[in-house]
Amino acid sequence: MIDFPAVTVVHKRMPKEAFYRHLSLSKDLKERFVSDVDKIFVENSLTKDNLNLTEESEIKEILLLSLFLKKKEFDTKIIEAIGKQNLHKLIFLLIYEDSRQLAIWHRKLYRAEWMPSADIELKAQGFSLDEIWDSFIEQIAIREEHSRTANKLTIDERLVMQERIIKLEKQIQKTEVAAWKEQQPKKRFELYRRMRAYKSKLEELTSG
Repeated sequence: MIDFPAVTVVHKRMPKEAFYRHLSLSKDLKERFVSDVDKIFVENSLTKDNLNLTEESEIKEILLLSLFLKKKEFDTKIIEAIGKQNLHKLIFLLIYEDSRQLAIWHRKLYRAEWMPSADIELKAQGFSLDEIWDSFIEQIAIREEHSRTANKLTIDERLVMQERIIKLEKQIQKTEVAAWKEQQPKKRFELYRRMRAYKSKLEELTSG
């Protein structure tokens, strides 16, 4: 459940053409809007006033947009274009049939896993819009298995660490597959040596 106060509800449909007018899009990406997106709604507007917050923030408004998709495998550059060129802080609720996916734009696009509509969950937590925004990043962008070892870091530091962990995990997997396929003992040994080095770096990151 997306647990936002009722006073934040907007639920206003935005014509796709409105995005075309305000965004710098290639002809191909405009065509993707038509082929991949059915309709767009501004679902919620979170502000200091409607949340009765007392602390000031650099952030003035957070919007939740819902995008009803025509297909699950859509072009993510559509969301990137909206996030990159919009002055508001944006959360996206992607909807395809009975599946839902949360996404957030924070200098780049982060997407949670697809899940049934009944399992979607997002809460506005914090005493300022800045804190609430950080909470949204944590809920959507940071993997649960990567959150336990980085509690003392800032949100941005945690995102950097997570990207390093994901990169190392991919390198380990790729190197392991290559080692299994390699027939020459010398090259296989070098691949295993490289894999151990990657695992050592991963252990350093995840052990804190």
